[in-house]
Amino acid sequence: MYLGLPAVTHPVLVIQHAPWERPGLIDRVLAENAPAVPVIVRTVLGDARPDLPLPRDLAGLVVMGGPMNADDDARFPGLAAERRMLAATVDAGVPVLAVCLGMHLLARALGATVRADAGTEIGFGPVDVVATDPVLAPLGQRPVVLHWHSDAADLPAGATLLASTLTTPVQAFRAGSALGLQFHLEMDQPLLEEWLTAPPMAADLARHRITDLRERGDRALPTLAQRAVVGLAAFAAAVRERSG
Repeated sequence: MYLGLPAVTHPVLVIQHAPWERPGLIDRVLAENAPAVPVIVRTVLGDARPDLPLPRDLAGLVVMGGPMNADDDARFPGLAAERRMLAATVDAGVPVLAVCLGMHLLARALGATVRADAGTEIGFGPVDVVATDPVLAPLGQRPVVLHWHSDAADLPAGATLLASTLTTPVQAFRAGSALGLQFHLEMDQPLLEEWLTAPPMAADLARHRITDLRERGDRALPTLAQRAVVGLAAFAAAVRERSG
């Protein structure tokens, strides 16, 4: 039995895959727009059979990014359990927000292919928003967002493509109650500073000879974060409606 679920209000479960891959603005927006909904943070990578709640017991599910591949079950057996949970949560109509690795896991859970080393995108750059979605609408048609990935997911059958770049054709998609984001809408300046000082992330920047990410973040994040907060409030509203 999963312990810690409140008897009255269903919680949001946040699954993290690395200490620096925190929900950032997502957590802030949930606190401001759904303050009565508790947030439970779990890391399940090392447990092949983690004690996860049933979708019916959740107000929402957030799955964050991480440095591993979505199919790296041999090293991280909990990924298989996450994929199963994502599929069941979408089937149950529970609000899902899946970011970067989280989007890859969501795509795999819905039967799509995830391709390793399909094209590296690291840094602040534009993304083309190609369809209407309440979370992305406040960003505008070609917002500058933070990219940090080399794997890419194909579009699941029946899903709606929401955003794209030339390097990564599927940058965001909607599948029922679930939103997958390849880019990092959760990012604000304090979280970016954590990323820049995390040794694996700093090594990644050095390998790709990227030296100006802090300065580019100083220019992009004030506007991006303001718009992201408005968009993420739509996810929080769905969570609040589900939680009662």
